Amino acid sequence: MYSFAIHPLPLPYVLSLDARPLNAIDSVVIHCTELPDMATAREYGERVLYPSGTGNSGHYYIDHDGRIEEYVPPSRVAHHTHGWNARSIGIELANRGRFPDWLDSRHQAMDAPYPDVQIEALIALLQWLGGQVPTLIQIAGHEDLDQAEVPASDDPSIMVRRKLDPGPQFPWPAVLAAVALRRARC
Repeated sequence: MYSFAIHPLPLPYVLSLDARPLNAIDSVVIHCTELPDMATAREYGERVLYPSGTGNSGHYYIDHDGRIEEYVPPSRVAHHTHGWNARSIGIELANRGRFPDWLDSRHQAMDAPYPDVQIEALIALLQWLGGQVPTLIQIAGHEDLDQAEVPASDDPSIMVRRKLDPGPQFPWPAVLAAVALRRARC
């Protein structure tokens, strides 16, 4: 049985992220880290990429064992999905995805499974967020909202999707059956 707990681990620049009221949030975006482990995900999240002194990250990260870490509180706008940041909460699931060949046309399979305990943690987090943020009405995968294609790293004449997460192994039916959110699409 899963024991729900959130471990606050704020990013160093969290106070530089824009503040927002919780009632501005209506969506949750599910991602996978596409990295080998949580330590690497943290490293990527701490990278400063913008003049504001901030970088890209989700709000919550869920490891394979179900541990939930909060990098950014929902009252701040995290940079996780272009065009959706101000209105959404980003949840990252530890999963290799296409790592390390994200854009190589020969390595586009997203075949790493999500452990049951990780999905149980996600469902518990989503249910908790529903109580904290009553304006939440929809959930989407990153792949639903960012369908841009870019040249493949191995052959620029081939186009590949920039984002494929959370991918075909993500159990949408089980998650949607357990939460009071509709699936959003672009």
